[in-house]
Amino acid sequence: MMAGRTILLAAMACGLLAGRAVAVDVPAAVLEAQQQRIDAIARAMKTAISVFANAGQGGGSGVVITADGYALSNFHVTKPAGDYMKCSMADGRLYDAVIVSIDPTGDVALIKLLGRDDFPHATLADSDQVRVGDWCFAVGNPFLLATDFQPTVTFGIVSGVHRYQPPAGTLLEYADCIQTDASINPGNSGGPLFNANGELIGINGRGSFEKRGRVNVGVGYAISINQIKNFLGYLHSGRIVDHATLGATVSSDEDGRVIVTNILESSDAYRRGLRYGAEILSFGGRPVTTVNGFKNTLGIFPRDWRVPLSFRLEGQRRDVFVRLMGVHTRDELLTKAAGSPIPAPEPQPKPSPKKPRPVPGDDGQPMPGEEPAPAPEDVPDIPLPKKIEPKPGRIPLNAGQRKEPVPDHVKPLIKERTGYANYYFNELNRDRVWNAFSAHGTFDGLTEPWTLRGTAVGGGEVQIELGDKKVTGRFTGQVGEVDLSQDLGEQLGPPGSGGLLVALHLWQRMLRKGPTQFGEVYYLGTAPVVDRDGLYDVLVATHDVVESRFYFDRASGQLVALEMFPDSGVDPCEVYFDDYRGIDGRQWPHMIRVRHGDRSVLELPLEEINPAAKSEEAT
Repeated sequence: MMAGRTILLAAMACGLLAGRAVAVDVPAAVLEAQQQRIDAIARAMKTAISVFANAGQGGGSGVVITADGYALSNFHVTKPAGDYMKCSMADGRLYDAVIVSIDPTGDVALIKLLGRDDFPHATLADSDQVRVGDWCFAVGNPFLLATDFQPTVTFGIVSGVHRYQPPAGTLLEYADCIQTDASINPGNSGGPLFNANGELIGINGRGSFEKRGRVNVGVGYAISINQIKNFLGYLHSGRIVDHATLGATVSSDEDGRVIVTNILESSDAYRRGLRYGAEILSFGGRPVTTVNGFKNTLGIFPRDWRVPLSFRLEGQRRDVFVRLMGVHTRDELLTKAAGSPIPAPEPQPKPSPKKPRPVPGDDGQPMPGEEPAPAPEDVPDIPLPKKIEPKPGRIPLNAGQRKEPVPDHVKPLIKERTGYANYYFNELNRDRVWNAFSAHGTFDGLTEPWTLRGTAVGGGEVQIELGDKKVTGRFTGQVGEVDLSQDLGEQLGPPGSGGLLVALHLWQRMLRKGPTQFGEVYYLGTAPVVDRDGLYDVLVATHDVVESRFYFDRASGQLVALEMFPDSGVDPCEVYFDDYRGIDGRQWPHMIRVRHGDRSVLELPLEEINPAAKSEEAT
C-alpha cells in the first residue's frame, strides 16, 4: 500500500513538473462521506456558544440544547461569571444569558440565553452507544481565539469510553466520561463533543496537557450526555445539585469480586439488607466487575434517585431498589460551590520583558487534573492580537477585569435564595408542574370530609374519611385515627403502612391548597418511579415538619405517586395513584396502591369518592 501511494505521488509530481495536470478519480462514496461530514460540522457549529466572564477576560464554551435557549457548559467556566454573562454564537451575535443551575461535583452548569425562541440547538444522542474508534469532533473557543465569534472545530476519534477521573484534590469528579484525541485545550471547556452525525455525545471539560507548554497531547475527556440527561431535570430546578453515594464503601477481594467493606446503618442500602461482606453484582442496571466500574456508575446518578441494586449475601442473591444518599451535606455543598472550583495556580515568576504575554482569555486556571499553568516565559511565543475595537453587541477581549452589570431587562430572571443558583427557575418549574396538574380540574372549592371507600384486593372493606380536624380509617374491622392538631410524624397508622392516613391527608392538602399555600414546596427536578418507565417531575413539600414528595407524569400532568417521610432515616409510606376517571369535572384516581419498605401493604380499587357525587367517563 505504501509503495503504491509513493508511486502515485511520484507520478503526479512528474506530471506537474511537465506542465500537465493529472486527473485523479475520487470514488463517489468518498466524496459523499466528505460532504456528510462537512454538513454535520456546519449544523453543529451553529449550536455552539462562547461564554465570556469578567467582561471578556476569561470564559470558555458551551452548547445550546433547546430552541428557547437553554445551554450546557462547565461549572468551572460559568463560576467566574456569576449569575449573569454574555454568550456569542456563530451567527455573529452576542446574547445576554443567566445562570439556571449548577452541578459543582459533576462540573456542569445550565444557563439560559435570552432574546430568541428559535435558537439553533443540538440533538442529544445516546452516549452509551458510543464506541472506541467512532469519529467525533469538538467545537469551542480554545484560548478564546474566536474574536469574530466563529468557533474552532477539531476532529478525531473516541479513544476511550466509561472512563473514571477522580477528583484531583478538588470538588470536580468526572465519571463515565468519554476520552477523545480531538484537541481539547483551555477555552474548549464546556463546549460540545459531537459524533460523526453532528449529535451531542458529551460536554468537554478535562484534558491532559504537556507539562511545560500547557498544550493538548491527545487525551481529552467529555462528560457523557447520558449522565447529563440524568441530571437535566435537577438542573432545571435552579438548585445547587449534588451527586449520589450508596452509603457504603467497596473493595476487591482476592478473587476479584467487589465486596462491601463498610456501610452506614442510616443508609437506605442498609435498610434494604446490604451488609458488610456482601458481593455487589450489578448497580444501576450495569454489571459490577471492578471497584472503578462501580464508582463510574455511581457517579452518573443524582442524590435521592432510586436505582436497582443486586448483591449476594451468605450465598443468596437479592434484587432491590435503593435510594441514594448525597455525597455532601447541604452546608458542605454550598461551601464548596461558593469556593474556588479548581485550585489556583502556584505563584509564578514575573514574565520576562523580552517575552510576549500569552493570548488573553484563557480559562485563567488549570483544568482539573492538569498541571498548573507554566511560568509565562515557558509559554510558546504567541503574539498578542491587535487591539479589538468595541462593536455593538460585542465584548472587547482586552477589557479590564470586571463583571458585567446586569441589565434592567434581565434582573427579573435572577432571584437569590440560599441553596439555589437561581431561585427564579425553581418557581418557574414548580408552577409549570402544578398548572399541568390543575388542567384536569381544581380541588380548592371542595370542602371536607372526603370519603374514599372500596374493597381491597385480597378481601376486606376499607373506608377512609379525610376531615379538617381528623382522619379516620376502617380496615377490615381495624380503626385508625389521626388527630391533625398533633404531631403528624408520630401518627403512623394503620400498622405496617408507614403512615397511610397522614399521607392521604397531605395528598388532600396539596390538592386543595396547591404548592403556594401547602407549606414549603420546591421543585426537585425529575426522578424515576419504581416499576414505571421514564422520569417524573417531583415537588418536595414540607408541612408540620413532615416531608412529602409528589411525582407527576410529565406528559399527562397527572399525580402518579406520593412518598411521605415521617422522619429522616426511615422508609416512607409510598402511595401510587392509577386509573384516573372524571367525576364532576375533576380527574380522580380509582386505584390506590400502598407500599412500605419492601412490602406491598394495600391495593384498593375505589368504588366511592365523595364529596363528588356524580361519575362520568374519563375523556
